[in-house]
Amino acid sequence: MNNFFNMIDFEFLQKLLTHIYISFTAIILGVIVAVPLGILLSSFKKRSNFIMAVVGMLQTIPALALLTLMIPIFGIGRTPTIIALFLYSLLPILRNTYAGLETVGENYIDSAKGMGMSWGQRLIFIRLPMSMSAIIAGIRTSSVYVISWATLAAYIGAGGLGDYVFSGLNLYRMDLVMLGTIPITILALTVDSLLRIVENHFSLQKG
Repeated sequence: MNNFFNMIDFEFLQKLLTHIYISFTAIILGVIVAVPLGILLSSFKKRSNFIMAVVGMLQTIPALALLTLMIPIFGIGRTPTIIALFLYSLLPILRNTYAGLETVGENYIDSAKGMGMSWGQRLIFIRLPMSMSAIIAGIRTSSVYVISWATLAAYIGAGGLGDYVFSGLNLYRMDLVMLGTIPITILALTVDSLLRIVENHFSLQKG
C-alpha cells in the first residue's frame, strides 16, 4: 500500500513539474519576444496597428484548435504545446509594453533629451522603469492564461496536470479531475499574487 501511494506521489510531482516547465517556458519565450517587439512598435508607430492585429488574431483561435494545427508541423508532445502557448502569451505582454511606453510623459522625455541622453539611455533609464508596472501586469495576465491553458497539453501527449483532468473526464471520476484542477488553480493564483506584488512595487516607485 505504501509503495502504491509513493508511486502516486512521484507521478503527481512529475506531472506538476512538467506543467510548470511547459507553462514557464512559454511565458519566458513570450517575454523575450513581446517586450522587445513592444519597444520597437513604440518607436515605429505606423506598423503598430498591423502587428497588434496579427498577434490579436492568434488569440481568436481556440486553444485546442491551435494545438491540433501544430501536430502536422511539430508532431505531438511538449514542443507544439510550448509553441502554441507562446503564441497565446504574446498579446497581453505586447499590448501592455506598448501602452506602458506610450504613457510616459513627454516632459520626462524632453528633460532626458535636454540632458543629452541618447535613445537607448532614455529607454533604459526613463521609459522602461516608468512603464515596468504595465509590463508586469501584462506578464501577470499572460501567465494566468498560459498556466490554465497548459491543461490542454495532455490532449497531444505533452503530459502535465491535464493528464488527470482528461483521465477523470474519460473515466467519469471527479477525484481525478479535481486532482488536476486544484493544483493548476493554486499554481495560477500563486503566480498571479507574486507578480501582483512585483507590479505594485513598480507602481509605488513610479508614483
